[in-house]
Amino acid sequence: MSVKEATQAAPAPVRPAPVRPRPAGRNRSWDEVPRWQIYLPLSVYLLFTLIPFYWILLFSLRPPGSTSLVPWPMTFEHFEKVWTERGFGTYFQNSVLVGAVTLVMTTLVALAGGYALARFDFKVKRVFMLALLCSQFVPGALLLVPLFEIFAELRMINSLGSVILAETVFQLPLSIILISNFIKNVPYSLEEAAWVDGCNRLTAFRIVVLPLLRPGLIAVGSFAFVHSWNHFLFALMFLNNQEKQTIPVGLNTLMGADSVDLGALAAGGIVAAVPVVVVFAFIQKWLITGFSAGAVKG
Repeated sequence: MSVKEATQAAPAPVRPAPVRPRPAGRNRSWDEVPRWQIYLPLSVYLLFTLIPFYWILLFSLRPPGSTSLVPWPMTFEHFEKVWTERGFGTYFQNSVLVGAVTLVMTTLVALAGGYALARFDFKVKRVFMLALLCSQFVPGALLLVPLFEIFAELRMINSLGSVILAETVFQLPLSIILISNFIKNVPYSLEEAAWVDGCNRLTAFRIVVLPLLRPGLIAVGSFAFVHSWNHFLFALMFLNNQEKQTIPVGLNTLMGADSVDLGALAAGGIVAAVPVVVVFAFIQKWLITGFSAGAVKG
């Protein structure tokens, strides 16, 4: 075959179809939406969210009696007052203790209960899951009277242990559900492979499954810590001694019957909010991953 015949026999190259201009009036895709239509609503929402925080910061930093909208000259008088005179140093320590112990107890119990729900089948499993879900509809205020009677019989009134136990019991149902759903996303074959290698169930769980549960544990633990840090009712009802009170109750003491010290109240609010903001700033990546993975069954 000659070169001319081979050239004639070869298929002609396919030319791309010409790009036609988009007709006027057709809806744009999401990628073609102008940036200002995205950033403007987000900016308005961010401004609406940050104004209350700026207002608290303003009252906490400007001098008493000032009406300026800018915290200048800046003073830390209100922070010194709430930390020393109002006892917020003690309240802060009590809140840290309650939050840390509640975090550990809730995570450990939820880990055991979540593993049992995810890996074992028993007759009352569905009934138990239904009871956990229904418990979320019960407000915490309804538990005050029975818990108070129980702690009074156990002589735990005016003890931080009563608040820790109440917070743990209140957080367990949701925590168990989240952990169980997260464990279901871990392939069961990984544990079986560890059993074949000679590990028992506990060792296989500790070596294989537990490292994969880090986002879920962080999500459950942070949720328990923040709830116990901000909860007001249990500390108010079970703690009578002022030296045993937590930060939410301490904030309530800054509001008198006739007047409110706005500067001290704002400074106390900053003291209460900063630890939670710092914690969430460091764990937000794991928190989002944990809640999204534990919310659905894999």
